[in-house]
Amino acid sequence: MLSNRIKTLSPSMTIAISTLARNLKEEGKDILSFSAGEPDFDTPRKIKDAAIRAIESGFTKYTAVAGIAELLDAISYKLKRDNGLKYERNQILVSNGAKQSLFNITQALLNEGDEVIIPAPYWVTYPELVKYTGAKPVIVHTDEKNSFKLTPAELSAAISERSKLLILNSPSNPTGSVYSRKELEELGRVLEGTDIMVVSDEMYEKLLYDGTVFTATASVSEDMYRRTITVNGLSKAVAMTGWRFGYLACTDSELVSKMTALQSQSTSNICSIVQKAAIPALLGEVDEDILSMREAFEARAKEATELFNQIEGLSVLRPKGAFYLFVNIKDVSDDSMHFCAELLKRYGVAVVPGIGFGTEGYFRFSFATNIVTIREGVRRIEKFVGELSKS
Repeated sequence: MLSNRIKTLSPSMTIAISTLARNLKEEGKDILSFSAGEPDFDTPRKIKDAAIRAIESGFTKYTAVAGIAELLDAISYKLKRDNGLKYERNQILVSNGAKQSLFNITQALLNEGDEVIIPAPYWVTYPELVKYTGAKPVIVHTDEKNSFKLTPAELSAAISERSKLLILNSPSNPTGSVYSRKELEELGRVLEGTDIMVVSDEMYEKLLYDGTVFTATASVSEDMYRRTITVNGLSKAVAMTGWRFGYLACTDSELVSKMTALQSQSTSNICSIVQKAAIPALLGEVDEDILSMREAFEARAKEATELFNQIEGLSVLRPKGAFYLFVNIKDVSDDSMHFCAELLKRYGVAVVPGIGFGTEGYFRFSFATNIVTIREGVRRIEKFVGELSKS
Protein backbone atom coordinates (compact mmCIF):
# COMPACT_ATOMS: atom_id res chain seq x y z
CA MET A 1 0.00 0.00 0.00
CA LEU A 2 2.63 2.54 1.04
CA SER A 3 5.31 3.74 -1.35
CA ASN A 4 8.83 2.43 -0.85
CA ARG A 5 10.00 6.02 -0.50
CA ILE A 6 7.70 6.91 2.38
CA LYS A 7 8.77 3.74 4.21
CA THR A 8 12.32 5.14 4.47
CA LEU A 9 11.20 8.04 6.66
CA SER A 10 11.42 7.96 10.45
CA PRO A 11 9.58 10.53 12.55
CA SER A 12 11.67 13.28 14.15
CA MET A 13 12.89 12.06 17.54
CA THR A 14 13.01 15.60 18.93
CA ILE A 15 9.41 16.27 17.94
CA ALA A 16 8.30 12.87 19.25
CA ILE A 17 9.84 13.44 22.67
CA SER A 18 8.57 17.02 22.87
CA THR A 19 5.08 15.78 22.04
CA LEU A 20 5.27 13.02 24.66
CA ALA A 21 6.46 15.49 27.29
CA ARG A 22 3.63 17.87 26.40
CA ASN A 23 1.05 15.08 26.61
CA LEU A 24 2.34 13.94 29.99
CA LYS A 25 2.19 17.51 31.25
CA GLU A 26 -1.41 17.84 30.05
CA GLU A 27 -2.20 14.69 32.03
CA GLY A 28 -1.10 16.54 35.15
CA LYS A 29 2.37 15.04 35.52
CA ASP A 30 5.27 17.20 36.69
CA ILE A 31 7.32 17.37 33.49
CA LEU A 32 10.30 19.57 32.65
CA SER A 33 11.06 19.49 28.93
CA PHE A 34 14.48 20.34 27.53
CA SER A 35 13.83 18.57 24.25
CA ALA A 36 12.56 21.25 21.90
CA GLY A 37 14.74 23.72 20.04
CA GLU A 38 12.42 26.63 20.66
CA PRO A 39 13.28 29.95 22.34
CA ASP A 40 11.16 30.84 25.32
CA PHE A 41 11.13 34.49 24.24
CA ASP A 42 8.27 36.17 22.42
CA THR A 43 8.58 37.42 18.84
CA PRO A 44 9.87 41.04 18.86
CA ARG A 45 7.30 43.83 18.73
CA LYS A 46 8.44 45.30 15.40
CA ILE A 47 7.89 41.96 13.68
CA LYS A 48 4.40 41.64 15.16
CA ASP A 49 3.57 45.19 14.11
CA ALA A 50 4.67 44.49 10.53
CA ALA A 51 2.38 41.45 10.47
CA ILE A 52 -0.54 43.45 11.84
CA ARG A 53 -0.01 46.15 9.20
CA ALA A 54 0.01 43.48 6.50
CA ILE A 55 -3.30 42.08 7.72
CA GLU A 56 -4.96 45.48 8.11
CA SER A 57 -3.83 46.58 4.65
CA GLY A 58 -5.28 43.47 3.07
CA PHE A 59 -1.96 41.88 2.14
CA THR A 60 -3.52 38.43 2.34
CA LYS A 61 -3.39 37.15 -1.24
CA TYR A 62 -1.10 34.82 -3.17
CA THR A 63 2.38 36.09 -3.90
CA ALA A 64 5.20 34.98 -6.18
CA VAL A 65 6.34 31.50 -5.13
CA ALA A 66 9.90 32.56 -4.28
CA GLY A 67 8.75 35.55 -2.22
CA ILE A 68 7.81 39.18 -2.80
CA ALA A 69 10.47 41.46 -4.29
CA GLU A 70 10.73 43.55 -1.10
CA LEU A 71 11.48 40.43 0.92
CA LEU A 72 14.03 39.04 -1.54
CA ASP A 73 15.80 42.40 -1.45
CA ALA A 74 15.81 42.31 2.36
CA ILE A 75 17.40 38.84 2.33
CA SER A 76 19.97 40.04 -0.21
CA TYR A 77 20.72 43.02 2.05
CA LYS A 78 21.12 40.76 5.10
CA LEU A 79 23.51 38.39 3.32
CA LYS A 80 25.61 41.32 2.10
CA ARG A 81 25.62 43.17 5.43
CA ASP A 82 26.25 40.21 7.72
CA ASN A 83 28.19 37.79 5.53
CA GLY A 84 29.72 39.80 2.67
CA LEU A 85 27.82 37.69 0.11
CA LYS A 86 26.11 39.00 -3.02
CA TYR A 87 22.93 37.36 -4.31
CA GLU A 88 20.31 38.57 -6.78
CA ARG A 89 16.58 37.99 -6.40
CA ASN A 90 16.65 34.99 -8.75
CA GLN A 91 19.29 33.31 -6.55
CA ILE A 92 17.04 33.27 -3.44
CA LEU A 93 14.04 31.10 -2.51
CA VAL A 94 11.85 31.64 0.56
CA SER A 95 10.22 28.55 2.07
CA ASN A 96 8.14 27.37 5.02
CA GLY A 97 11.08 27.13 7.38
CA ALA A 98 14.62 25.98 6.68
CA LYS A 99 13.36 22.39 6.74
CA GLN A 100 11.46 22.97 3.50
CA SER A 101 14.55 24.65 2.05
CA LEU A 102 16.51 21.48 2.79
CA PHE A 103 13.74 19.32 1.32
CA ASN A 104 13.77 21.39 -1.87
CA ILE A 105 17.55 21.07 -2.14
CA THR A 106 17.70 17.31 -1.67
CA GLN A 107 14.79 16.69 -4.03
CA ALA A 108 16.28 18.92 -6.73
CA LEU A 109 19.84 17.60 -6.57
CA LEU A 110 19.92 13.96 -5.48
CA ASN A 111 19.40 10.78 -7.46
CA GLU A 112 19.28 7.21 -6.27
CA GLY A 113 22.79 6.04 -5.49
CA ASP A 114 24.23 9.50 -4.86
CA GLU A 115 26.11 9.98 -1.58
CA VAL A 116 25.77 12.81 0.91
CA ILE A 117 28.48 13.38 3.51
CA ILE A 118 26.99 14.23 6.92
CA PRO A 119 29.16 14.78 10.00
CA ALA A 120 27.74 13.28 13.19
CA PRO A 121 26.38 14.44 15.56
CA TYR A 122 23.87 15.83 13.04
CA TRP A 123 20.46 17.43 13.11
CA VAL A 124 17.98 14.56 12.94
CA THR A 125 16.39 15.68 9.65
CA TYR A 126 19.48 15.59 7.42
CA PRO A 127 19.82 11.83 6.84
CA GLU A 128 16.05 11.34 6.63
CA LEU A 129 15.73 13.80 3.74
CA VAL A 130 18.67 12.17 1.97
CA LYS A 131 17.21 8.67 2.34
CA TYR A 132 13.86 9.89 1.04
CA THR A 133 15.45 10.68 -2.33
CA GLY A 134 17.03 7.22 -2.62
CA ALA A 135 20.49 8.67 -2.03
CA LYS A 136 22.81 7.36 0.69
CA PRO A 137 23.84 9.30 3.82
CA VAL A 138 27.56 8.81 4.46
CA ILE A 139 27.89 9.47 8.18
CA VAL A 140 31.28 10.69 9.39
CA HIS A 141 31.63 10.30 13.17
CA THR A 142 33.48 13.29 14.55
CA ASP A 143 35.47 13.37 17.80
CA GLU A 144 34.60 15.28 20.95
CA LYS A 145 38.32 16.13 21.20
CA ASN A 146 37.84 18.21 18.03
CA SER A 147 34.66 19.78 19.39
CA PHE A 148 32.68 17.46 17.10
CA LYS A 149 33.89 19.30 14.00
CA LEU A 150 34.68 17.60 10.69
CA THR A 151 38.41 17.60 9.91
CA PRO A 152 39.92 17.81 6.42
CA ALA A 153 41.27 14.27 6.78
CA GLU A 154 37.84 12.92 7.74
CA LEU A 155 36.23 14.72 4.82
CA SER A 156 38.84 13.47 2.37
CA ALA A 157 38.35 9.88 3.53
CA ALA A 158 34.58 10.11 3.07
CA ILE A 159 34.67 11.33 -0.53
CA SER A 160 33.92 8.85 -3.30
CA GLU A 161 33.01 9.09 -6.98
CA ARG A 162 29.36 9.10 -5.90
CA SER A 163 29.68 12.03 -3.48
CA LYS A 164 27.21 14.77 -4.40
CA LEU A 165 26.71 16.88 -1.28
CA LEU A 166 28.34 17.82 2.00
CA ILE A 167 26.05 19.12 4.75
CA LEU A 168 27.58 21.47 7.31
CA ASN A 169 25.83 23.02 10.30
CA SER A 170 27.47 25.90 12.15
CA PRO A 171 26.63 26.75 14.89
CA SER A 172 25.72 23.12 15.38
CA ASN A 173 22.54 21.50 16.54
CA PRO A 174 23.10 19.49 18.78
CA THR A 175 26.66 20.30 19.92
CA GLY A 176 26.89 24.08 19.80
CA SER A 177 30.22 23.88 17.96
CA VAL A 178 31.16 26.63 15.51
CA TYR A 179 33.56 26.32 12.58
CA SER A 180 36.23 29.01 12.33
CA ARG A 181 37.17 30.66 9.04
CA LYS A 182 40.42 28.69 8.98
CA GLU A 183 38.59 25.39 9.48
CA LEU A 184 36.15 26.17 6.69
CA GLU A 185 38.98 27.21 4.39
CA GLU A 186 40.70 23.87 5.03
CA LEU A 187 37.54 21.93 4.24
CA GLY A 188 37.12 24.02 1.11
CA ARG A 189 40.57 23.08 -0.11
CA VAL A 190 39.67 19.39 0.15
CA LEU A 191 36.67 20.01 -2.12
CA GLU A 192 38.59 21.91 -4.79
CA GLY A 193 38.52 20.08 -8.10
CA THR A 194 35.40 18.07 -7.18
CA ASP A 195 31.75 18.58 -8.18
CA ILE A 196 30.56 18.23 -4.58
CA MET A 197 28.15 20.93 -3.48
CA VAL A 198 27.88 22.17 0.09
CA VAL A 199 24.70 22.80 2.03
CA SER A 200 25.51 25.20 4.86
CA ASP A 201 22.82 25.34 7.54
CA GLU A 202 23.39 28.63 9.36
CA MET A 203 20.16 28.86 11.33
CA TYR A 204 21.90 29.67 14.65
CA GLU A 205 24.24 32.27 13.14
CA LYS A 206 23.20 35.06 15.52
CA LEU A 207 23.49 32.99 18.71
CA LEU A 208 27.22 33.04 19.49
CA TYR A 209 28.96 33.07 22.86
CA ASP A 210 32.31 33.89 24.48
CA GLY A 211 33.38 36.22 21.70
CA THR A 212 33.03 33.57 18.99
CA VAL A 213 32.93 35.02 15.46
CA PHE A 214 30.62 33.54 12.84
CA THR A 215 31.90 32.78 9.34
CA ALA A 216 29.52 31.98 6.50
CA THR A 217 30.73 28.95 4.56
CA ALA A 218 30.21 30.62 1.18
CA SER A 219 32.38 33.56 2.21
CA VAL A 220 35.72 31.76 2.66
CA SER A 221 36.70 31.52 -1.02
CA GLU A 222 35.38 32.06 -4.52
CA ASP A 223 35.28 28.29 -5.00
CA MET A 224 33.17 27.78 -1.87
CA TYR A 225 30.91 30.68 -2.87
CA ARG A 226 30.10 28.91 -6.15
CA ARG A 227 29.49 25.46 -4.63
CA THR A 228 27.62 26.45 -1.43
CA ILE A 229 23.87 26.65 -0.90
CA THR A 230 23.29 28.75 2.21
CA VAL A 231 20.24 27.85 4.30
CA ASN A 232 18.99 30.18 7.02
CA GLY A 233 15.85 31.55 8.64
CA LEU A 234 14.42 33.48 11.57
CA SER A 235 13.04 30.74 13.81
CA LYS A 236 15.78 30.64 16.41
CA ALA A 237 17.51 34.02 16.70
CA VAL A 238 14.29 36.04 16.35
CA ALA A 239 11.93 33.62 18.14
CA MET A 240 9.75 33.03 15.08
CA THR A 241 9.48 29.22 15.23
CA GLY A 242 5.73 29.08 14.60
CA TRP A 243 5.85 31.65 11.81
CA ARG A 244 7.72 29.16 9.55
CA PHE A 245 10.19 31.35 7.70
CA GLY A 246 13.29 30.00 6.02
CA TYR A 247 15.28 30.72 2.89
CA LEU A 248 18.14 29.50 0.73
CA ALA A 249 20.59 31.32 -1.50
CA CYS A 250 23.08 30.11 -4.07
CA THR A 251 24.82 31.39 -7.19
CA ASP A 252 23.16 28.80 -9.48
CA SER A 253 19.99 30.61 -10.55
CA GLU A 254 18.91 27.66 -12.70
CA LEU A 255 18.97 25.39 -9.63
CA VAL A 256 16.96 27.97 -7.68
CA SER A 257 14.48 28.10 -10.56
CA LYS A 258 14.02 24.31 -10.41
CA MET A 259 13.54 24.35 -6.64
CA THR A 260 11.02 27.18 -7.04
CA ALA A 261 9.14 25.04 -9.58
CA LEU A 262 9.11 22.17 -7.08
CA GLN A 263 7.75 24.43 -4.35
CA SER A 264 5.14 25.81 -6.76
CA GLN A 265 3.77 22.28 -7.13
CA SER A 266 3.80 21.54 -3.40
CA THR A 267 3.13 24.50 -1.11
CA SER A 268 3.51 27.52 -3.42
CA ASN A 269 4.41 30.78 -1.64
CA ILE A 270 4.79 31.01 2.11
CA CYS A 271 2.23 33.01 4.09
CA SER A 272 2.03 36.54 2.69
CA ILE A 273 1.76 38.05 6.17
CA VAL A 274 4.89 36.26 7.38
CA GLN A 275 6.78 37.64 4.39
CA LYS A 276 6.00 41.20 5.45
CA ALA A 277 6.76 40.41 9.09
CA ALA A 278 10.22 39.02 8.27
CA ILE A 279 11.46 42.17 6.58
CA PRO A 280 12.24 44.22 9.75
CA ALA A 281 14.30 41.34 11.14
CA LEU A 282 16.31 40.97 7.94
CA LEU A 283 16.95 44.72 7.75
CA GLY A 284 18.43 44.77 11.25
CA GLU A 285 15.53 46.55 12.96
CA VAL A 286 15.34 44.00 15.79
CA ASP A 287 19.08 43.62 16.41
CA GLU A 288 18.67 44.90 19.97
CA ASP A 289 16.11 42.18 20.66
CA ILE A 290 18.49 39.57 19.23
CA LEU A 291 21.30 40.86 21.44
CA SER A 292 19.10 40.67 24.53
CA MET A 293 18.12 37.08 23.77
CA ARG A 294 21.71 36.12 22.95
CA GLU A 295 22.97 37.50 26.25
CA ALA A 296 20.34 35.51 28.16
CA PHE A 297 21.26 32.32 26.29
CA GLU A 298 24.95 32.91 26.96
CA ALA A 299 24.35 33.22 30.70
CA ARG A 300 22.28 30.04 30.68
CA ALA A 301 24.93 28.19 28.68
CA LYS A 302 27.63 29.15 31.17
CA GLU A 303 25.67 28.13 34.27
CA ALA A 304 24.21 24.93 32.78
CA THR A 305 27.65 23.79 31.61
CA GLU A 306 29.11 24.35 35.06
CA LEU A 307 26.23 22.49 36.74
CA PHE A 308 26.53 19.45 34.48
CA ASN A 309 30.29 19.27 34.85
CA GLN A 310 29.84 19.05 38.62
CA ILE A 311 27.85 15.83 38.26
CA GLU A 312 30.03 12.76 38.67
CA GLY A 313 29.81 10.61 35.55
CA LEU A 314 28.68 13.41 33.22
CA SER A 315 30.64 15.96 31.21
CA VAL A 316 29.88 18.51 28.54
CA LEU A 317 31.73 20.99 26.34
CA ARG A 318 30.66 24.59 26.72
CA PRO A 319 28.83 25.52 23.50
CA LYS A 320 30.11 28.34 21.28
CA GLY A 321 26.68 28.86 19.71
CA ALA A 322 23.04 27.69 19.38
CA PHE A 323 21.20 26.76 22.61
CA TYR A 324 22.04 23.13 23.28
CA LEU A 325 24.37 21.09 25.46
CA PHE A 326 25.48 17.70 24.17
CA VAL A 327 26.06 15.89 27.44
CA ASN A 328 28.44 12.92 27.63
CA ILE A 329 26.91 10.01 29.60
CA LYS A 330 29.35 7.25 28.58
CA ASP A 331 30.54 6.71 32.16
CA VAL A 332 27.01 5.93 33.35
CA SER A 333 25.18 4.46 30.33
CA ASP A 334 25.88 2.96 26.92
CA ASP A 335 22.23 3.28 25.84
CA SER A 336 21.09 6.87 25.46
CA MET A 337 17.56 5.85 24.47
CA HIS A 338 17.09 3.83 27.65
CA PHE A 339 18.75 6.56 29.74
CA CYS A 340 16.40 9.25 28.41
CA ALA A 341 13.30 7.05 28.68
CA GLU A 342 14.00 6.22 32.32
CA LEU A 343 14.85 9.85 33.11
CA LEU A 344 11.48 10.94 31.74
CA LYS A 345 9.61 8.12 33.44
CA ARG A 346 11.21 8.42 36.89
CA TYR A 347 12.05 12.11 37.18
CA GLY A 348 9.87 13.86 34.62
CA VAL A 349 12.76 15.32 32.64
CA ALA A 350 12.63 15.21 28.83
CA VAL A 351 15.91 15.33 26.88
CA VAL A 352 16.80 13.84 23.48
CA PRO A 353 18.97 10.69 23.16
CA GLY A 354 22.27 11.16 21.36
CA ILE A 355 21.53 8.19 19.12
CA GLY A 356 18.88 10.34 17.44
CA PHE A 357 21.70 12.61 16.30
CA GLY A 358 23.80 9.68 15.15
CA THR A 359 26.07 9.59 18.21
CA GLU A 360 25.56 7.14 21.07
CA GLY A 361 26.62 7.97 24.64
CA TYR A 362 25.15 11.49 24.84
CA PHE A 363 21.91 13.39 25.26
CA ARG A 364 20.91 16.82 24.00
CA PHE A 365 19.72 19.35 26.55
CA SER A 366 18.10 22.55 25.28
CA PHE A 367 18.69 25.58 27.47
CA ALA A 368 16.12 27.66 25.58
CA THR A 369 14.12 28.06 28.78
CA ASN A 370 14.40 30.04 32.01
CA ILE A 371 17.30 29.51 34.40
CA VAL A 372 15.11 28.37 37.31
CA THR A 373 13.73 25.51 35.22
CA ILE A 374 17.25 24.65 34.02
CA ARG A 375 18.54 24.43 37.61
CA GLU A 376 15.68 22.17 38.66
CA GLY A 377 16.14 20.00 35.58
CA VAL A 378 19.85 19.52 36.21
CA ARG A 379 19.12 18.77 39.89
CA ARG A 380 16.74 15.98 38.88
CA ILE A 381 19.24 14.62 36.35
CA GLU A 382 21.91 14.56 39.07
CA LYS A 383 19.62 12.51 41.34
CA PHE A 384 18.87 10.10 38.49
CA VAL A 385 22.57 9.66 37.66
CA GLY A 386 23.27 9.08 41.34
CA GLU A 387 20.76 6.23 41.35
CA LEU A 388 22.35 4.72 38.27
CA SER A 389 25.78 4.79 39.88
CA LYS A 390 24.49 2.89 42.90
CA SER A 391 22.69 0.20 40.89
